[in-house]
Amino acid sequence: MDEKLEQMKQTYMDIPIPAELDFIVNQAINQHRKKPRTNLKWMTAVAAAAIVFVAGLNTSPAFAHSLADMPVVGKLIKVLTFREYLYDDGAHNAKVEVPIITNLDNKVLEESLNTKYLEESKKLYTDFMFDIEKMKASGLEGHLGVDSGYIVKTDNDQILAVGRYVVNTVGSSSTTFQYDTIDKKNQLLITLPSLFKDEGYVQVISDYIKEQMIQRMKEDPAIIYWVEGVPNDVKFYFSSIKKDQSFYINKDGKLVIVFQKYGVTPGYMGTPEFIIPTNLLADQLSTHAYLLPE
Repeated sequence: MDEKLEQMKQTYMDIPIPAELDFIVNQAINQHRKKPRTNLKWMTAVAAAAIVFVAGLNTSPAFAHSLADMPVVGKLIKVLTFREYLYDDGAHNAKVEVPIITNLDNKVLEESLNTKYLEESKKLYTDFMFDIEKMKASGLEGHLGVDSGYIVKTDNDQILAVGRYVVNTVGSSSTTFQYDTIDKKNQLLITLPSLFKDEGYVQVISDYIKEQMIQRMKEDPAIIYWVEGVPNDVKFYFSSIKKDQSFYINKDGKLVIVFQKYGVTPGYMGTPEFIIPTNLLADQLSTHAYLLPE
């Protein structure tokens, strides 16, 4: 059975997934309808060009990068959907959007991020397809789903912060978020440790978050955090963030610390976020270029 399942997994690893073309074709047709005459040859040419455009975008990161060099288009593209994996048979469904970042002068960073996004998304989809076949082979029934995409949290002259999420559904659902925060001016990937002089930030931020957790629970009985000093049934107590805790810098220039679902709260609380006052971190910062004072 294990050998058969491995063969199934390899088969799905090699499946090419067609991209969605409708949005480009429909947009071109709708724009042309505004004109008094319809030229069928023109519409056919536009549709063909759209297919070439999207096919190139889906099969070649170099093609996507070349768009950045085109007038007008290059100014508009920052983060876009490179590819979309779709599946739905009624009982199982998947939607996996793969982002691509363009227009970075630092092509090493750009390629590194885009390769990571593509490889992680492909693995997510192929693992999903493998799980479906595993369920079928075992005679199991039930719903299985995965929804993955991205959201641009910040996009200004200094910062680009992109969040990627994955929602897995097997009976109940689980959600994970990963963030990449980029210094657009200096073409650097910002890490949490890079913002600070030393590791002292871990204690400062952790103490503030624990205070906020307790304060929020006092203000709203429906809110629950598994935090030190407050008894709970799960016997787990948040005491400290990790050195590389998930984070992003928001549009107001504030550090936002993010926890995964079930990380410090029950599932109904989602993925908690805490905005850290910059003034609290002033003595810890290695640079004041990113985080703005209150």
